[in-house]
Amino acid sequence: MGRWERALDAAGVHTPELRADYSRQRRQVVRYKREVAVAAGLLLPPAMVPHVMAAAAFMHRTDDLLDSGPLADRRAASARWEREVAESLAAGRTDHPELRPLLHSIDAHPVLHDRVLDYLRAAASDLDFTGFATEDDYQRYVDGYSLPGFMVVAALLGPEDQTAYRAACRTYIDAGQRLDFVNDLAEDLADGRLTIPEQTLKEHGVARADLEQARDLSAVRSLIDALLDRVDLTLAEGRAVVGLVPEEHRPMVRCIIAVDELTSRAARADRGALLRRSASPGKLAALRLLGREYVRARRLRR
Repeated sequence: MGRWERALDAAGVHTPELRADYSRQRRQVVRYKREVAVAAGLLLPPAMVPHVMAAAAFMHRTDDLLDSGPLADRRAASARWEREVAESLAAGRTDHPELRPLLHSIDAHPVLHDRVLDYLRAAASDLDFTGFATEDDYQRYVDGYSLPGFMVVAALLGPEDQTAYRAACRTYIDAGQRLDFVNDLAEDLADGRLTIPEQTLKEHGVARADLEQARDLSAVRSLIDALLDRVDLTLAEGRAVVGLVPEEHRPMVRCIIAVDELTSRAARADRGALLRRSASPGKLAALRLLGREYVRARRLRR
């Protein structure tokens, strides 16, 4: 019996249909975020892994609906999906193969119920995203979209009382979202999205056209350095979240934060290229990180 089959058993997933549903969603997560699937399988207690896969697959499905096709079609698809999920949660049952694992995971971890609804309500707001005028606009985006999305999976890893934990997650995801926006500048600009506040551009004397045309100017480099400085400072503060999760979940949470730290370093080392492509952590550094946390996770399970 393989690691995944043992995880399904540990999570109480026994019927062939439900095991097939979870396995299909795990494959979806592997295609979408292979590193997340691998890390979860190695670092989390087996009983938690299928539930994390279900939560991540739900987020991916929701994001797909928001990102695919003309705006009117995306808006209609998002509304149908929100209605279908809400009705399934209210009934406590569904025939939808994409939702059966989610409902089973909610039965096992009721905290997930409200986090799913929070994210559904927040997700549609991203359809109207046009950029940020000020830093305050960015912070409202973190509260209104980024944090509800992160909490779908993070709620599963947190303590029973999640008040302080949610606040720490908010600090972390402020850094994580800003890092994503800096690292994905080229891709976002190609899609017509500017994710750096206009106020911040003006403070550094950078025009949108400078970014769109990938001009390697000292002002652009200074802007990117300042954004990454803020990422690093907030990531350091966000590390407080590690001490708030159950001990058996800490290897996974440390790994998530450390990957962002490696990504920030990679972006800073190649900041002149960020306007053409994203930066990624070195494979050797990422493998060392995963190996270190895997050893810690095994010690905890002995």
